[in-house]
Amino acid sequence: MEFDFLPQLPKSNLDDRKFEDLVEECLLRIPRYCPEWTNFNPSDPGVTMIELFAWLSDQMLMRFNRVPERNYITFLELLGIRLQAPRPAQTHVTFYLSASLPEPYTIAAGVETATNRTEAEEAIVFSTDHPLTIGVPRIRHLLTADSVEERPQILRDRFSGTWTMLPSGDWEGRDLELFSEQPSEGNCFYLVFDPQQEISGNVVAVNFRGEAATATGINPEHPPRSWEAWTGTHWQSVLLRPQDDHTEGFSFSEVTRNGGNPLQGEDVIFHCPRQWPVETFGTYNGRWLRCTYRKVTVDQPGYLNSPRIVGMGCRALGGTVSATQSIAIANEILGESDGMPGQQFRLQGAPILPRSEGEYLRVTPPGGLPQRWQEVEDFADSGAEDLHYTLDSRTGELQLGPLIRESAQLLDQMDQWRQPQLTATAPDPTAIARKTGERQYGAVPPRGAMLTMVSYRTGGGQQGNVQRDTIRIVKSAVPYVAQVTNHEPARHGSDGETLEGAVLRVPKLLRTRDRAVTTEDFETLALQGGQGAIARARCLPTVNKEQAGTVELVLVPQLAIQRITEGYGTSPAELSLTPALIESTLAYLDDRRLLGVEVRCREPDYVGVSVHIEVALEPEYREPLAQQHIRTSLESQLYRFLNPVIGGLEGQGWEFGRPVYASDIINLFQAQVGVRYLGTIQLFRLTRTADGWERTLAQESHVAPGALGLICSWRDEMLRSSHVISVI
Repeated sequence: MEFDFLPQLPKSNLDDRKFEDLVEECLLRIPRYCPEWTNFNPSDPGVTMIELFAWLSDQMLMRFNRVPERNYITFLELLGIRLQAPRPAQTHVTFYLSASLPEPYTIAAGVETATNRTEAEEAIVFSTDHPLTIGVPRIRHLLTADSVEERPQILRDRFSGTWTMLPSGDWEGRDLELFSEQPSEGNCFYLVFDPQQEISGNVVAVNFRGEAATATGINPEHPPRSWEAWTGTHWQSVLLRPQDDHTEGFSFSEVTRNGGNPLQGEDVIFHCPRQWPVETFGTYNGRWLRCTYRKVTVDQPGYLNSPRIVGMGCRALGGTVSATQSIAIANEILGESDGMPGQQFRLQGAPILPRSEGEYLRVTPPGGLPQRWQEVEDFADSGAEDLHYTLDSRTGELQLGPLIRESAQLLDQMDQWRQPQLTATAPDPTAIARKTGERQYGAVPPRGAMLTMVSYRTGGGQQGNVQRDTIRIVKSAVPYVAQVTNHEPARHGSDGETLEGAVLRVPKLLRTRDRAVTTEDFETLALQGGQGAIARARCLPTVNKEQAGTVELVLVPQLAIQRITEGYGTSPAELSLTPALIESTLAYLDDRRLLGVEVRCREPDYVGVSVHIEVALEPEYREPLAQQHIRTSLESQLYRFLNPVIGGLEGQGWEFGRPVYASDIINLFQAQVGVRYLGTIQLFRLTRTADGWERTLAQESHVAPGALGLICSWRDEMLRSSHVISVI
């Protein structure tokens, strides 16, 4: 292990002599101690013996020079530094019911789901974090408006006087126009759901029954409309995929082509927000969903006529709940106590996830009642009667309170130092312990007591960052559940801390002293609070008086490094910060900030880069397989180089505000084996729009991300590869 973070200190080698130096020194001593020895050739047996002893001495010096490193590690142990345990990945899983239920149905917390097991990889298990209630949705109002508003006030109730509610909860009546008679951009209608039904996070299918032979004039494959739900602060898109709109923008084109009748109805499937509050707009109260006639483009011609419907209804298809990569283990018996201090036990599952309510150690004395013991970080403040224990999350080692024996001379000196501070009426509570020179930190279970870990969870690591639609197995049978999947990839899983990482972390920890005062303190503690889920943190400087007292942090989440090195690239979704990660980081900083300081967290301004380049190969590599291998290698290098976490010139992440130049790409590609020369190179700036990706040719052969921006190279479904490499 190299201590590169301390370049200003002297070398750690206590003896810097090498094998060659030892041999040369011995040969120089021969004329003095053995003048009759004149043959110094390597073939001489005596020289062979010298080389042998020089090799043995070199091995001893190597061990001797490791003493400073071991002393440093011992110093870390004295400080109580522990390696951080792996962090589990998190995602959201969606359960789909086999049939709609007439009553609300609750799926308990802790249901285990998993990916498919293959010959090369074990199944990755995810457990749900909270109970999931799948309600019975009911539509109470259908409201229309001529223009879209953030908080609608001018609304027209279309159910009143024209439609009736059936016993099943469906609505029907005479044909009804969803937009104006002559539709215009901004026309919208709102569906208000019954506030008494808890349907947050549910998958809801709204069935629209249209009027037969109604021509709308739109392109059914790209209908100019958007579906959104009010979350309490903003309108959030709820249409997961375009295919979920089976009405095709209320044109019922597919039904008509197949000889069906729109009067039978088609579904629009919505994934409702997981936080979907009840809101009042105007005089209407409920959970709000809206459909807006959006801007018309070349590929999306507008509505010539307003779509008409004659009935609608809704039902719940399932629900979505957060899940964490973990496996729950209950009532694990650790063993019996032998009555001695400092006992150690090891849990079978490791690493151990942060403990929650209901995860603790239970000690049952012989013939006594079970006791609930409390986990502590260390035994520094534990008395002899405190039911405390420590648990190493990384190794799963559980330790009980030790008995510390101290020398009598040290105890006498401490009594002398303490004597002026003691009064005659305030005796020392540890006087008995001082006479014996022993002190017990934490209680000791009696001999024969049974130790049981009531519950704990194990998991974590980067292998939990699975792709979307890979969680498909329900480990335990759940009634009425037909299937499960994850519509978004799992993120923020990280491996356990290495010794080298701890060596780099401790100097920063000692400097901050667990208090956030300077910008460096906030950056260091933000990484600490992220528990491995945050790769980089940048504290922005205050530029005006209005920002005084406010600290703004720019956070870059940890990515799946292995997938980047394999050439898969990074999708924009992986660079977004989840609300749970922001909340946990802010909560960690809130306990360490100065009073009156407000801390805010946000993402940096990511700037996508696309590279178009011509590469000429050496003649011996102009073979199809070799060309494909070189093209794949160059693309993988680009994804790694243009990465905010492991990219840049130093491989420590792209620098904030640093542009990417064409010369950077040239220097990167010239080191590739088989490349003869590089032809035309163009850099494009990537901008994501509602319709896909837009490329803009960079000016002056570079892409500038701005003062606080980060260069990034993206890959997702809409943009399979952002780089075009032409082999010539």
